[in-house]
Amino acid sequence: MDEPISQFIEWLALAEECGEKEPTAMSLATVGANHKPSLRTVLLKGIDDRGFVFYTNEQSRKGRELLQNQAVALCFYWTLLDKQVRVEGSVTKVSAEEADIYFATRLRFSQIGAWASQQSAILPNPMELRRRLAEFEEKYSEQEVPRPPFWVGYRVVPEAIEFWSKGDFRLHDRQLFFRKGGGWESKSLYP
Repeated sequence: MDEPISQFIEWLALAEECGEKEPTAMSLATVGANHKPSLRTVLLKGIDDRGFVFYTNEQSRKGRELLQNQAVALCFYWTLLDKQVRVEGSVTKVSAEEADIYFATRLRFSQIGAWASQQSAILPNPMELRRRLAEFEEKYSEQEVPRPPFWVGYRVVPEAIEFWSKGDFRLHDRQLFFRKGGGWESKSLYP
């Protein structure tokens, strides 16, 4: 297969079919102003020819790091398939309209939580979060919950995508796709 996005979509479907607990879970690596990497798991919320989409609070640590340095890496690992996909690229924000559409699909309490959580900030005590949740539940009790302006989507635009399949005796199959001109080229890698 010479098109990595199609191959990724096939592998993701296999992960969903075989019962992976969180098939859309992906490790996201960013780099802060201190030039040190930071890694966390987020959920893939969209994939197409333009890239891989996730959502977060842009005031969070990852949001601040993405503002300073748009270079990122993703890693998907599906234990039941013995497959992994690594992605390297840069982020761009999705449109406000695209973020609004996705936000509207979230459960109401998750929408309230997006307003209440000052993601990555110091939480003085658990009661403070409960207080903020109650505050925003009251504020939006009789209306739809709008998307907070600081809650945004990012699209990872891939420059390289590596597919890894476990092999016997650690002789794994590795296929690297990289952008060249307006398309993709691929090379096999030693395990």
